[in-house]
Amino acid sequence: MKSYIKIVIVVASVYLIGVILLIIVTGNLTSGNNGTKGEVSALNDIARTAESNQSDLSVLDEYSYSFDYVIVDMTQNILYASSARDLSQEKITVETAIQNRYPYIYLKSGDKIWGCLIELDDGLSSVRRIRKRFIIGISLAGLVIILAMAGFGLYINQNVIAPFKNMKDFAGKVAQGNLDEPLAMDRGNMFGAFSESFDIMREELAQSRKRELELQKKERELVASLSHDLKTPVTGIKLTAELMQMRLSVKNEENIELLSTDAEGILQKAEQIDALVSDLFASTLYDLGEFKVSVNDEDSSVISSLVESYDNRKLVTTEEIPKVVLSIDKNRMGQVIGNIISNSYKYADTKIDISYRLSEGYLEMEIKDYGPGVPSEELDLITNKFYRGKNWQDTDKDGNGLGLYIAKTLMQKMNGDLLAESDGEGLSITLIIPLS
Repeated sequence: MKSYIKIVIVVASVYLIGVILLIIVTGNLTSGNNGTKGEVSALNDIARTAESNQSDLSVLDEYSYSFDYVIVDMTQNILYASSARDLSQEKITVETAIQNRYPYIYLKSGDKIWGCLIELDDGLSSVRRIRKRFIIGISLAGLVIILAMAGFGLYINQNVIAPFKNMKDFAGKVAQGNLDEPLAMDRGNMFGAFSESFDIMREELAQSRKRELELQKKERELVASLSHDLKTPVTGIKLTAELMQMRLSVKNEENIELLSTDAEGILQKAEQIDALVSDLFASTLYDLGEFKVSVNDEDSSVISSLVESYDNRKLVTTEEIPKVVLSIDKNRMGQVIGNIISNSYKYADTKIDISYRLSEGYLEMEIKDYGPGVPSEELDLITNKFYRGKNWQDTDKDGNGLGLYIAKTLMQKMNGDLLAESDGEGLSITLIIPLS
């Protein structure tokens, strides 16, 4: 807007300068009539002087006028001429004066006319001068306007066309995937902020591409990790199945007991595969926008039932839960609790304590293990998708970095939350469960 105001001021100034020049150059436009009146008065003076000095017209040499004139007698002979030009080839008579619109005055001596004073000008010389000045004025004003237009054209080219060309070239580079070269900006032109927004867009696109590449890398790592994690239980199942076949070939009481143990091992491996596939499927559903939660009123005792159903290693010690009505999706809540207990089994392998407290419309459920815990700088990251900690490759623990991510996502969809804390003596996960 400021640039536009400057342009308006410049154009107005140029226009004003042109008008002033026109006024100055044609300042004598109104002096034509005054000049004509002055010439008439001068002719009268000459006539009176000639009439007073009929016998000696040379006295007129003492006077100087801005126009040429002659005095002729009644037989058309030239008695006096103020012009130095050769008039011998010109026929100057009253008739020619009338034809040429020359001003003239008859000269008298008493009642007798003895001659005629003729001005050798049609009286339009002042008009011609005015016309000439007007043409000069218009030409100067036009020249000023043309120069101003040329300057304005250069300004438009530099401040409008060139920036647009730069943005066109920049858009082509962005379309080709070149996001590292910044857009040259000049805050002085009217599109400075606009081009700056384009460069901000480039930076955001570059960051988006970087995030996309990082996500693709994580997804590849996830595929490799899942391949490894799935391969382990599948190999165990195959070996156990082969062993069961061998034992089935020799039927005795001892082998039957061992077959029961083998079947339990197969069940555990199958549960591991089911947990991996379920987490991956849940994550995929969330990405597709189909991660649905159906909230209903449930008695708080359902939490105790869910904990008991997922504590297949009997490591959980829980205090009595307050008798309240919760607003939860029972199945999704079971998935949350199952993921947290499974994580504690895997990474801590210690007892698990569960405590409860009521706080402003929520039931806070704290699930605490006593394993190595999580470094403080990673606490805010462990609920991110695919995050497995900095040193996960140095361990023999299977995982995919989806358990806590899914648990937190489900809690937020149920209008609650999941918080993680670690004081160096294990990991504490607090579930914020909304009351009905």
